[in-house]
Amino acid sequence: MTAPSLRERSRVVDAGSYRVLVGAGLRHEFARHIAEAAPAHRYAVITDSHVRPLYAETLLAALAPLGATSLHVVAAGESHKTRDEWARLTDEMLDAGCGRDTTVVALGGGVVGDLAGFVAATFMRGVQVVQCPTSLLAMIDASIGGKTGVDTVAGKNLVGAFHPPAVVLADVETLRTLPEGHRRAGLAEALKHGVVADAGYFERLAADLPALVAGELAATLECVTRSVEIKSEVVTSDTHERGRRKILNFGHTLGHAVEQVSGYALLHGEAVAIGMVLEARLAERMGVAERGTAETVERVVSRVGLPTRAPASLGNAEILRATKLDKKARAGVVEYALPTRIGAMASSDRGWAIGVGDALVMAVLEARA
Repeated sequence: MTAPSLRERSRVVDAGSYRVLVGAGLRHEFARHIAEAAPAHRYAVITDSHVRPLYAETLLAALAPLGATSLHVVAAGESHKTRDEWARLTDEMLDAGCGRDTTVVALGGGVVGDLAGFVAATFMRGVQVVQCPTSLLAMIDASIGGKTGVDTVAGKNLVGAFHPPAVVLADVETLRTLPEGHRRAGLAEALKHGVVADAGYFERLAADLPALVAGELAATLECVTRSVEIKSEVVTSDTHERGRRKILNFGHTLGHAVEQVSGYALLHGEAVAIGMVLEARLAERMGVAERGTAETVERVVSRVGLPTRAPASLGNAEILRATKLDKKARAGVVEYALPTRIGAMASSDRGWAIGVGDALVMAVLEARA
């Protein structure tokens, strides 16, 4: 019997109210899966200026026999994930004749997924959205879990809504068109999944790094599938982040702060990589994590080719101040998701996040050099 080709080895992950399909070449079946999961009179495809020439026109042509279509394009980059863009997109959709019988299709990376998801959550008080992620970070993180939103001057994702997709369609072949730096950045979220839930997965990622950075399909398919499984399992147990889902914030409290203070000059995954190293050090300093946990995280992050320290140009006081505006702050105290070791996270009588005082955080920031 002939072994199935990589194209035939697609995976389906149950994410609770929706499914996540992962495969190689899946984009050639996007229209069929979209129509099955979210049938509509009109399909509004939202993409960015980088992805449009690669995949948007083909998808529009495939959707055209199934209903009216419209294309809505945002400039690429985190700086365009704003309320102004949300308003422009919703106005465009109204001008195009979109109504409650519209399905929004998010075709792109995490910025597109977050922004298009928020458009869908609020347009006509909520229409269906299908996530078609084209970056590694979007496939394993942003498209899973139903979080949508936009950034504000005060910080990332401070305005948004929970709005699960009808289906997520992840074609790992699209990752071949990513710059290598973006594949490296996406691996930060995969490593995070290993730290918070699966030490064996963390070890496999470390072993497969050359193949993953190169975008080899077999290794990438396994990586995306396992990360989706981990995130889906955590999210379905806590859909609105009131409990265990908080463990997925590991690396993101300080990571978001570093990203914001950099003016989004850092890729999200680069900032998360820095945040994971800093927060692992914080966990060790507090006696929460086993000794050597931070060193292990830093070693693998460095092997991926991601930064382990914030740029020297960023002020510690600014980074600390930015954490105060994070969604995870409670009563003026910033809460952190901290590991006890690779594959396990700390919990307390208050749940899965631990409040940490400014002095301790500043000590870790000052020791980063």
